[in-house]
Amino acid sequence: MAKSVAKHIVIFVTASSYEEAHKISEALVGQKKAACVNIVPKVNSIFTWKDKLEESEECLLIIKTRAKLFRDVVTLVKWLHSYEVPEIIALPVIEGNPDYLEWIDKETGKNEKRDKNQRRADRS
Repeated sequence: MAKSVAKHIVIFVTASSYEEAHKISEALVGQKKAACVNIVPKVNSIFTWKDKLEESEECLLIIKTRAKLFRDVVTLVKWLHSYEVPEIIALPVIEGNPDYLEWIDKETGKNEKRDKNQRRADRS
């Protein structure tokens, strides 16, 4: 299977409640693992779990971040999530508004080192 070369990704995560979705979203944005998380309430999910057909009302998180942060997002979501096997699925961003993609980079700390060096240069 070919590995994605996308710099930016959108990640889908479902959560059992709005409270859980909000807690995960705040952690991701607060720790700069994501630039933005949309919470879509009341998503109906139908799935098989442990050989039984299940139906649940969940919240869907739509997470915008850099591909390099995917593993960090997985770790944080699994740590905060109530599910034994949470849905964490990443899709590559093929194209996007360049200003928006740059904002994602900025908000997830991509330019942090360059910015520190620039501040030092500015002080000189």
